Amino acid sequence: MPRRTATMLTSTLLLIAVLCAAVLIRVPYAEMSPGPTVNTLGEHNGEPVLSIEGRRTYEPSGNLNMTTVRVTGADYRMNLVEAVYGWLADDSAVVPHEILYPDDKSAEEVREQNAEEFTQSLESAKVAALRELGIEVGERVVVASVVRGGPAQGRLHAGDVIRAVDGEPVERPDDVARLVTEHEPGEDVVFTVVPAKRAEEAEKKGEESGEGRDVTVRTTAADDDGRAVVGIQAGPDHTFPFEIDIRLADVGGPSAGLMFALGIVDKLTEGDLTGGAFVAGTGTIDGEGEVGPIGGIGMKTIAARDKGAEYFLTPEANCGTAARDVPEGLTLVKVGTLDDALEALERIRGGQTGALPRCAAG
Repeated sequence: MPRRTATMLTSTLLLIAVLCAAVLIRVPYAEMSPGPTVNTLGEHNGEPVLSIEGRRTYEPSGNLNMTTVRVTGADYRMNLVEAVYGWLADDSAVVPHEILYPDDKSAEEVREQNAEEFTQSLESAKVAALRELGIEVGERVVVASVVRGGPAQGRLHAGDVIRAVDGEPVERPDDVARLVTEHEPGEDVVFTVVPAKRAEEAEKKGEESGEGRDVTVRTTAADDDGRAVVGIQAGPDHTFPFEIDIRLADVGGPSAGLMFALGIVDKLTEGDLTGGAFVAGTGTIDGEGEVGPIGGIGMKTIAARDKGAEYFLTPEANCGTAARDVPEGLTLVKVGTLDDALEALERIRGGQTGALPRCAAG
């Protein structure tokens, strides 16, 4: 065989071997890409995303789209070819697998955490929106979670309203921890609670949930410092003067809070917050209206622009990263609070877009 032919054949075989190896080699990375974006003022899968009963509402025009990021599954392992392609592509991001799926958590635990964060973000969005409108929101202390295998398992349940501990009324979640730790491990604590189901039914009817019942739980010693614990996490909960229902399946995490809060405000006030413009955005929100940072900002701006957004409400802490690669035709608007977002929308609908606080590359 001629030397040139042999060289070409050897090179071809080596190339094939390298490509095969690249396909077979699994790397510890995951991929993020633009996900679906949904108008909080519109419908999704034939149902209103936001529905409000018991209060006069309005039908605004325009878009206030929440944005998402699509990620590879917890059990999926990218090969080297996919990773290199993802690194080179403009519409995806390759990140270490443990950033999305920590080694100390199972895939199911990650899903549960994302679902809990999403539920909490909806609660915060409702609170922030109603407070913005001057509508009173009730507050109470509930059992946020029960530790599996702990003393309270089977006796207290997530969602139970905690009225008192050892007969002393509680007003804040910290009160519960303080009163429990006044005991020595092995002593009994008496919780006065309203079961979650009864509290929920009363809330739907707009009624008081009635008197609580006493539940006795024996304390045990905490593993870290030996203090008395019962194996629950107390947290805040809120009651609303009318029903606000948010229907959006297969979405997790807290990053849609800002856009849901804006959607609620828009539906409860006459006129259009956007003036008919296509506005998208992202950001966590707390009950006081503070907007926090999120992950995957670059993928979300791409998703928004691909859907037709002209303006993107961007958490202040994400502005520097987002502004490094802005999709053409999209204006990034910096917001730190719900009030900031409402002021930005006022400028957009008033045609004063030159006065918008824009993101600058950091």
